[in-house]
Amino acid sequence: QVRLVESGGGLVQPGGSLRLSCAATEKIFRINVMTWYRQAPGKQRELVAAIMSGGATNYADSVKGRFTVSTDNAKNTAYLQMNSLKPEDTAVYYCNADIVEDKFTLPNNYWGQGTQVTVSS
Repeated sequence: QVRLVESGGGLVQPGGSLRLSCAATEKIFRINVMTWYRQAPGKQRELVAAIMSGGATNYADSVKGRFTVSTDNAKNTAYLQMNSLKPEDTAVYYCNADIVEDKFTLPNNYWGQGTQVTVSS
């Protein structure tokens, strides 16, 4: 069964950068939609960025111009490049994907395990 494995979180100073990765553990046919969410302590999970299979992207207003979402289909991996990080970006970041595992099946939805991002001096 496909799993999504996240990596790249950590501690960074304000103004710094991190790149999160979300990799499918098995060979898949296509990622229809890859979405990044985050959840800060005491707050609801919120959408950060999304990318469709055709390349269209969507960003939360709070991260526009600072975060970039992308995919590498050959590696079955999605990325979230985060620049100019702020303390308010501190949260657990989750990837979520609608994945078509082979061309004969309908898409299934998967979550990554989450990765902690802490922005602090």
